[in-house]
Formats: sequence, C-alpha cells, structure tokens
Amino acid sequence: MESTKPGTDEMYCSSCGAVIKKAAEICVKCGVRVSTPGLQPTQTAFSEKSRVAAGVLGILLGALGVHRFYLGYIGIGIVQIIVSIITLGIGSLWGFIEGIIIIAGGTWRDAAGKPLRKYNE
Repeated sequence: MESTKPGTDEMYCSSCGAVIKKAAEICVKCGVRVSTPGLQPTQTAFSEKSRVAAGVLGILLGALGVHRFYLGYIGIGIVQIIVSIITLGIGSLWGFIEGIIIIAGGTWRDAAGKPLRKYNE
C-alpha cells in the first residue's frame, strides 16, 4: 500500500484515500468523481447570492416575493404576489415562512442551481 504525502498540487481521494492531483475530476485508482466538472480548484460551486439577504427579504417582503426575485425565480415571485392579493394578505405567510427557513439554514439554491453559501463559508 502506497502512503505518500500529497504535494502542493495533490490531495487525497475522498473515497479510497489515494494521492491524486487537485485538478483531477476522477480518481485514477478507484474511479470515483472527486470534483465538479468544469470547475477549477479556485472556483466555487456556491451562489454569489447572500443567504442572509434572501432570508431577510423573505421575512420582510415575502408577500411580494422579493426574495424569490432576488434568487432569480421570477415566476414563483409573481405567483407569490398574486396569492397575497387573492387571499387579502394571508398568503404573505408563505414568503415569511420561506424567509425563516432560508435564515435557519435550509437547503436553498439560486435560479442557476447553485446552493446559497453557508454563514461561515
């Protein structure tokens, strides 16, 4: 079993522990995908949208679907406005609850499919 220390351009495979290149997409030893295709090691898979901003917008302006517009979901934002109007404001609870879920750390993605960054990342 080869147990060498990885160099500056190397890392351990998360599946088998073999030393592989950081730029590798697939481990040459076990065949498991170790990185997202097309991403360079310095790029991030997280959205540039703020979790805190989306949550606060949902809590304060959820009736207008502003948090959905912020994340790029135009269609759902329009639906939230219509629901709030038809229900005479009761539908605003929908956006308020979504805002709380976003702030509490629920798994939310922007319209491009990228997850919102956690607070400490």
